[in-house]
Amino acid sequence: MPRWSVRSRILATMLAITALAMVGVGGVTFLLQRERVVNAVDARLTEHVGAASGIVTGAGGAEDLTGGGAGTGATSGTFTTTSSALAAIVSGVQPGANESSIAVLDGEPAFVPGVDIPFRLDDDPELLARIVAEVADGTVRLGAATTSLGHLRYIAIPVAVGDGSSGVFVAAVDVDAELAGLTASFVTFALISAGALLAIGVVGWFVAGRLLEPLRRLRLAAAHITATDRHQRIPVVGNDDVTDLTRTVNDMLDRLDSALTGQQQLLDDVRHELKTPITIVRGHLELIDPSDRYDVEQTRALAIDELDRMTGLVDDIAALAESRSAELRRVEVRADALTADVHNKARVIRGHDWVLGETSPARLGLDVGKITQAWLQLVDNAAKYAPEGTPITIGSTDGPGTVELWVRDVGPGIPADARDRIFERFGRADTGRGIEGSGLGLSIVRAIATAHGGRVMVLSSGTGTQIGLELPRFAGTGAR
Repeated sequence: MPRWSVRSRILATMLAITALAMVGVGGVTFLLQRERVVNAVDARLTEHVGAASGIVTGAGGAEDLTGGGAGTGATSGTFTTTSSALAAIVSGVQPGANESSIAVLDGEPAFVPGVDIPFRLDDDPELLARIVAEVADGTVRLGAATTSLGHLRYIAIPVAVGDGSSGVFVAAVDVDAELAGLTASFVTFALISAGALLAIGVVGWFVAGRLLEPLRRLRLAAAHITATDRHQRIPVVGNDDVTDLTRTVNDMLDRLDSALTGQQQLLDDVRHELKTPITIVRGHLELIDPSDRYDVEQTRALAIDELDRMTGLVDDIAALAESRSAELRRVEVRADALTADVHNKARVIRGHDWVLGETSPARLGLDVGKITQAWLQLVDNAAKYAPEGTPITIGSTDGPGTVELWVRDVGPGIPADARDRIFERFGRADTGRGIEGSGLGLSIVRAIATAHGGRVMVLSSGTGTQIGLELPRFAGTGAR
């Protein structure tokens, strides 16, 4: 089965609808005009009844031709024979354009007009015989017939003046000739419509191609995008629905590029972080002396410690991925209550004096579990890097439309060149204390803050550091 392009289907649909509309309009117009012409022919033929009646009787009316009623017969005072009456009718009722007439006496053609006529009715004896049979009951008959002479509309008028003979005056119009002008006009309309369809097809082909050009560029861009080349984008031109689609696709490509870049960076970082413990474990296993029990126990302890570190790294990577992709279960909570709860959990950590600082009564709409996780990560960082025995303060303060949930210590501070790096995966600040960690904790904190529509704030100097989660205030009407 052939595969049609979108451009071809659009053009075919346009042409089909246009053609149906043209055929519908042209067909209905032709039928209405044809009906009008046929009605005019019938009216013209019907007028012959009155004209023939007036010639025969000098009075008028179809019933006068048969003496006062259909099929009754009558005697005219003007004519003494049916033959003379028919001759007078044929002479007095002249045929119009595309019309012919004849008088039939006792079933045989008797008189024809003395003027040129387009066709002769006596050339079709079967038609005359049928018409004579139709008016045998003495009634006027208006009918139609398709014969060798063409498509005819006729009227048959019985004539009898009481001499024992029966006569019929027949007038017929060639309907095809009457419709010739209309048919020619319809043919002209059909030719013009065909030309218009051709013009619409040509114009529509180029218009559809231009409208679909962004989609073609999208296909080409998608075909060129690979794992190593993801920077292809679609030019944005215009301001319509297709342009909006182009912008949306470009935004999607930006997000995909960012996600793939992040995944590649994560894989590179994980490979780098795992390389060292794997090398250490392998080196000790290669050098182990199976006969030396002490050496075996030492190597075993070292291998378990390195494996535990790798397990923690894997857990942190999973937590980072979950914090970015998991759906938030937001509820309404007061900042001061959440601050007190986090302080209550942190004060059991030994080595520091945990202080509950300023608290905000503002309401927040957030996932309490994830925010608590991020806040306790900040608490854990402060406990690791602040000098032992120093106070660490936990608090929350109001901002313009926001609330900051923070942890403040009096440690050595974070170097200015490391304040951005510590939020990157496996990023660490050099404090000279040799503290081990996966380097993913603050990345998880930033991911959770971003998922809530907030950000991480850092204020640091040589006398201490404050790191907080700046989150928007609750704007809903209830828990979500």
